[in-house]
Amino acid sequence: MRTRPTLHWTPPPDLPPGTFDLRPVVDALSAGRVLVLSGAGISTESGIPAYRGEGGSLSRHTPMTYQDFTAGAEARRRYWARSHLGWRTFGRARPNAGHQAVAAFARQGLLSGVITQNVDGLHQAAGTEGVVELHGSLARVRCLGCDAITTRQDLSVRLEEANAAFEPVVAGINPDGDADLSDEQVAGFRVLPCLDCGGILKPDVVFFGETVPAQRIEHCRQLVREASTLLVLGSSLTVMSGLRFVRQAAQAGKRVLIINRDPTRGDLLAHTRVSLPLGTALHSVADVLDLRADGRMPLRSEP
Repeated sequence: MRTRPTLHWTPPPDLPPGTFDLRPVVDALSAGRVLVLSGAGISTESGIPAYRGEGGSLSRHTPMTYQDFTAGAEARRRYWARSHLGWRTFGRARPNAGHQAVAAFARQGLLSGVITQNVDGLHQAAGTEGVVELHGSLARVRCLGCDAITTRQDLSVRLEEANAAFEPVVAGINPDGDADLSDEQVAGFRVLPCLDCGGILKPDVVFFGETVPAQRIEHCRQLVREASTLLVLGSSLTVMSGLRFVRQAAQAGKRVLIINRDPTRGDLLAHTRVSLPLGTALHSVADVLDLRADGRMPLRSEP
């Protein structure tokens, strides 16, 4: 049974305060076998907003749920109209210093794996290999009828041709690739079917209220079992899809480290939470580990 998603979490008063001390992170990476779990906060410096925290999109935007998307054509029209415009900006996002630092850690053999809750593909664009996309990727589109997979770019071209006059002003972009548009602005947008079977097209992502595939969850659980430390980057851990791995690591006696500006739902299970911007923090850690000498990918933000 699917349930409505948990969108908000209220921190209890007994959470330990965050620190600015990055030494536990440096020590863990120096020892190796660190599993990274990243969330929306690592991509904010690439121009993609987070869901929560200061300026988070949930303050103005309720994300599409699986139940709403599959229930009716109007909900799908609203989603695809907003997502079509949002993709123009979302698809141009580039890796920032945080993504580049994670890629440098991986190249040096300090990581045992990377799990991301993000659907933006920026870890891979920075050069990190073998990333587990817990919630899928906006770069792919899946047919709910025949299960065919196509690229988002191919669908974007089709949507441009079918909606040539669709040029509303966008108020903002959200972490799921949605643009903020009114119902009046999306009226008349033409939604396209699958070319193979005429079925309903959906981005190959896990919507709020949808179940992460069991095989993918088990893969992530195995990565937790094999790691010595779980390093959480930019996730509030509000939803169970990420929190379950923090709980698993803590129950197994593994060290949990979190870098996130705001308190998280996993703080009570963590050894420490570093309250610093991710780009700054990870860039500093890379400097301490002397990884800037690796010239294959400079640790800098893209212009």
